Amino acid sequence: MIERNATAGDDLAGARFDQAAAQLFSEFSRARLQTWIRGGQLLLDGAKARPRDAVESGAVLSLSAELESEVSWGAEALPLDIVYEDEEILVIDKPAGLVVHPGAGNHHGTLVNALLNHRPALEAVPRGGIVHRLDKETSGLLVVAGTLNAHRSLVAQLQKKDVQREYFAIVRGVPSGGGRIEAAIGRHPRQRTRMAVVANGGKPAVTHYRIAQRFAQYTALNVQLETGRTHQIRVHMAHRGYPLLGDPVYGGRLQLPRGCSDRLADTLREFRRQALHARCLSFVHPGSGDYCSFESPLADDLERLLQILTEENSEHDGLEY
Repeated sequence: MIERNATAGDDLAGARFDQAAAQLFSEFSRARLQTWIRGGQLLLDGAKARPRDAVESGAVLSLSAELESEVSWGAEALPLDIVYEDEEILVIDKPAGLVVHPGAGNHHGTLVNALLNHRPALEAVPRGGIVHRLDKETSGLLVVAGTLNAHRSLVAQLQKKDVQREYFAIVRGVPSGGGRIEAAIGRHPRQRTRMAVVANGGKPAVTHYRIAQRFAQYTALNVQLETGRTHQIRVHMAHRGYPLLGDPVYGGRLQLPRGCSDRLADTLREFRRQALHARCLSFVHPGSGDYCSFESPLADDLERLLQILTEENSEHDGLEY
């Protein structure tokens, strides 16, 4: 049984009841809150109200409800690379090729399916504990909420930009230096499966990047996210003119450097994903309040790609690409 009370502040004056509830009880999905409102488990100033009814400043939202499963996805015995785990959180090192949670065309074999098998109690946590995602072909670290309190804390930290996420990327082209990209991201106006930098209707997005290593035609970058939009790094770097190596969606087909060795050509052909790895992840632990920081070594395929580029750069210094 969940028993909660919350008071609407001035910022929620005039908001819909369900919208205010979603702000005050952010650990629950809006659909679940609407169900509780209609069923009378979530009251407004002690009385039943409709989801669309307006909330006044100072209004008290009272929740008294049984918690049922938040997810309908099944548990599957799949391997998990768990970097850290306690009651409140799990930190996972996700391999490239693994989808984070079920969706259209991906109902099985996802990270959430594996998490539900490892810890069945995650059924009671929104989205199986997922608070931020990595693209299917991006490798590296993500944190999973193990409890409702942890979910609420991590979501709040993400909203306040208190979660630090650093990525390693290899892009096509050679920027003159690091930089900051601030450009709103939304759905591509014609290709709806893609994201794009848009003039109207997009969500604010900020990416910071700095040079890690230069090669003849490629550059290794350390990238930090200030926001977390879908495909943000891939879209922003392509928009700046430096698409991620191996990204067919935003970088186009593979272009081999002129005069490159057979070894480099073979390595580039075999690398079939965007060269992006979530290397560092830092946040405040939802239970202890301690500052936590985790690092992940580069995935094997990305480490090999970096090694070959480094060796080629050394052996063929001055080669025109």
